[in-house]
Amino acid sequence: MSTAQLKFDASGLVTVVVQDRLSGEIRMLAHADRAALEATLRTGEGHFYSRSRQRMWRKGEESGNVLKVHEVFADCDGDALVYLVDPVGPSCHTGRKSCFFQRLELDASGDLSLREDPAAHARALLPRLWAELEARRDATADRSYTRKLLDGGADKVGAKLREEADELARAIAGEADERVVSEAADLVYHLLVGLLLRGRTPQQVQAELARRFGTSGIDEKASRG
Repeated sequence: MSTAQLKFDASGLVTVVVQDRLSGEIRMLAHADRAALEATLRTGEGHFYSRSRQRMWRKGEESGNVLKVHEVFADCDGDALVYLVDPVGPSCHTGRKSCFFQRLELDASGDLSLREDPAAHARALLPRLWAELEARRDATADRSYTRKLLDGGADKVGAKLREEADELARAIAGEADERVVSEAADLVYHLLVGLLLRGRTPQQVQAELARRFGTSGIDEKASRG
């Protein structure tokens, strides 16, 4: 689809959803005109059109919290776009990671109500689980299995990873599908605890996987020497 096929509104704008390309988190929503889209594709940084200031702007031009845009996709109607980005710093002008941190609820009278969540924002399961594990890291060991594993150090975490990997392998070889899913979930959990122990993050793992796209697994392994 060329820009000539995009459906700009009466003001010459399209809606842009900004999504973290690794975590899947929705960072912000904005609008762009043709010039902003061209600047985004030319520079690889997120550009938008400010309806309040009536001009094009580059995200991070003042704060430094830029958006490194890897790909841009249009929806089926051509009137909305997704920027898949690597965000640098928070994306919301409030300093929050994402602009979507107000939870919509029905209040006691049945009216719609927005409640700010001081600790969370809209995010997919893996980032949400990771945030929970980080919180458990600071809990007392007698109330947190995660903290007990971390207190046990690399030996304890490593032993659990080997145990869970073996249980998953045996489930794949000859157990029910439900067992495969359950054992895979156990392994993923312990893998995340291992990353937490070493001060690494799921996003770093996802970035490494993204780096390997388009490379044969055989060639990639050979390149490690």
